[in-house]
Amino acid sequence: MCAATVTRQAFMDSFLPRLKAEGYAQPSEAPPRAVHRAIGGTVLALIAGQWERERAGANGKQVCYISIEYLLGRLAHNNLFCLGILDDAKAWLAESGADFSGVEDIEDAALGNGGLGRLAACFLDSAAALALPFTGYGMRYRYGLFRQSFEDGFQREAPDDWHADSDPWSIRREDESQLIEFADQRVMAVPYDMPVIGYEGRSIRTLRLWQAEPVDPVEPIVPIDNDSRGAPRVQSGSRRRDAAEDLTRSLYPDDSTAQGKRLRLRQEYFMSAATVADILERCRREGRDPRGLPDMFAIQLNDTHPALAIPEMIRRLMNGYGFPFEDAFNTARRAFHYTNHTIMPEAMETWNDRTLARLLPDISKVIKLIQNHLVKTLALNAAPADKVKRMSVDINGTVRMAPLSVFASAHTNGVAMIHTRILRGSTLKDWHDVWPDRFLNETNGITFRRWLGLCNPELTKLINQLARGDALKDPMLLERMAAFADDGGVLDEFAAIKRRNKARLAERIARREGILVDPSSLFDIQIKRLHEYKRQLMNALNILMAYYDWKDGLARDIRPATYIFGAKAAPGYFRAKAVIKLINEIARLIRSDRAARELFRVVFVQDYNVSWAERLVPAADLSEQISMAGTEASGTGNMKFMLNGTVTLGTLDGANVEIVEAAGVGNNYIFGASAEDIRAKLAAHDPKTLLASDARLKRVVDALDDGSLDDGGGGMFAELKKSLLEGASWHQPDHYYVLGDMNDYDKTRRAAFGAYGSRAFTRMGYMNMCHAGRFSSDLTLAGYAKQVWNLR
Repeated sequence: MCAATVTRQAFMDSFLPRLKAEGYAQPSEAPPRAVHRAIGGTVLALIAGQWERERAGANGKQVCYISIEYLLGRLAHNNLFCLGILDDAKAWLAESGADFSGVEDIEDAALGNGGLGRLAACFLDSAAALALPFTGYGMRYRYGLFRQSFEDGFQREAPDDWHADSDPWSIRREDESQLIEFADQRVMAVPYDMPVIGYEGRSIRTLRLWQAEPVDPVEPIVPIDNDSRGAPRVQSGSRRRDAAEDLTRSLYPDDSTAQGKRLRLRQEYFMSAATVADILERCRREGRDPRGLPDMFAIQLNDTHPALAIPEMIRRLMNGYGFPFEDAFNTARRAFHYTNHTIMPEAMETWNDRTLARLLPDISKVIKLIQNHLVKTLALNAAPADKVKRMSVDINGTVRMAPLSVFASAHTNGVAMIHTRILRGSTLKDWHDVWPDRFLNETNGITFRRWLGLCNPELTKLINQLARGDALKDPMLLERMAAFADDGGVLDEFAAIKRRNKARLAERIARREGILVDPSSLFDIQIKRLHEYKRQLMNALNILMAYYDWKDGLARDIRPATYIFGAKAAPGYFRAKAVIKLINEIARLIRSDRAARELFRVVFVQDYNVSWAERLVPAADLSEQISMAGTEASGTGNMKFMLNGTVTLGTLDGANVEIVEAAGVGNNYIFGASAEDIRAKLAAHDPKTLLASDARLKRVVDALDDGSLDDGGGGMFAELKKSLLEGASWHQPDHYYVLGDMNDYDKTRRAAFGAYGSRAFTRMGYMNMCHAGRFSSDLTLAGYAKQVWNLR
């Protein structure tokens, strides 16, 4: 059956036998997990013919997108939505007595940590919607990031066994497995394919995830306890099985130890080598000469995690096809393309060359050849010795993945205009000076199907009615909505939709967190990975400042506000976990104050994931995008809020710059040091002197260690204070300018709170929505297709 012609009746006819095969005579008898499995099996059966035809019939240049993360979210909802039968399926299941509300809480394939994985998922969706020749490659982790809960305000981690009750969305293709060899280990990379259904069933693309398995079958593993990430350690009669399965056991193993770093290296090589082998096998099946590889495949590296695919491709071309090194290098360089996602040196991957040589001796040799080739190439460009050293792939025994990726790729792109400007002018300036034509910008984007159509159907309906079209297919239709910006009736309906979304979120928070929030209060939301540069600490301290101001009678006209956080901290990231505890302690302090809790509510939702985001984004009044300028590459959460009619409170960082440009500076609240002057401000910044002249700021910082807040006696909050006032061996005091930007942040936030509830504030959110079309991942992918991949 063609995916575009799937009907309610076809769904029913396939669903019931699958449910009965599980032992349930009627849908009303089946638990949510069984309903979920039957939905998955039904959808796969209905699209199987089209999916196989498209897989077998792929021709022309193909895109191979390699990412260590894919944060997919709820596949049942998304796939039924893209097939156009979500409402029919929900209605029929409800009529049959099935518990579809339970299915709504099942999160699929939690194979990502944050923006990197969510971006990859959006790109998959857009590639299928646009029918681009696109295959995603990644890893099929046994355990996702982790499941988060709070105990006395502290983050606790538990295993995220996302396919414990089977995975109804994947097909194992054992006959397409690849043998991967390390110096001390041989493992099989077994592919599991997941369909990516394009909007209205236009096309079906594939996400291929590699699962590591031993070469020889052995007895099953037995869980014995949990590691620091919440993933079970195992014991079995076969160390080989354990060692093999470790490679895809969990996302991002703790690499703070030498053993952890070696495992991370093995993981990245495993993914890269399996993907390269698969690409070359596709080439062989088609009877194509690998010298034409760049005309057959565009291989996109989503950050540096898959960078080892470059030397692996060169190794295979040399050893398997007899290419001389320079021919192999040039062939690979023309086929690979690199997306950079960070400008912070500490986030750019490096490996010890002795570890590389010990685990991957052939890859180490190829990297040395690449380094020698780089030195020769730079000599031809008359580069001075200091520049050659700065650009080297291998410096003093440290192999750097970013220089490797830039040198051995046809293009390097940033993911926001300001990010690309910093890459060209600072982070990768030496490279840009030599090869300026290789650098370009492709601002990130989001899929409107999930982040508008699926999570905000009422707003989608209003847009499509007024814009006279389908904004999920043509995102620039949103611009037509600007004509209604002064139509009182339209603004009233826009505001009513927001209120209903807030009421639904309040109900979910009450059910999940046991906390009652007032939907009429301002919903101020910050949801993103917990990291110092994202400055959740600044948000928390400012809430405490507002509370103290109110207690002191300095803010009598304060508006009721609900401050909502969602984030996970990496298990080994002590300071980030301290911030979570701090936010929960501020929430406890305010809840214990009967008068204050009528005006302030602080909620930190547990186990933040895509499903939470789908409820939070449509309900936000104010979107917190407050990273220190010059640190966030792009961000996509800011785009999701904008699309759903939310005003941004933020710095001119990442894609915020383009959001303000699109919506107008008057329709958002911008504060803080700019990327251009932050270095000078940090150099002159003395937090202790600042506190000496600012009693309000000093009070909230002192609260970290004066007994006002309870950190459990572990010194977590005192360490936060020390990082702000004294710094650490690896950074200066207040290195993310939390205190330096605080007063401007406070003033700007107060202005936003003061405007809330007015027609002008509603119009600001509306205008953001009107101008969000340019941030569709459909347009981003179209840019890659034309400027990077050269697809005809």
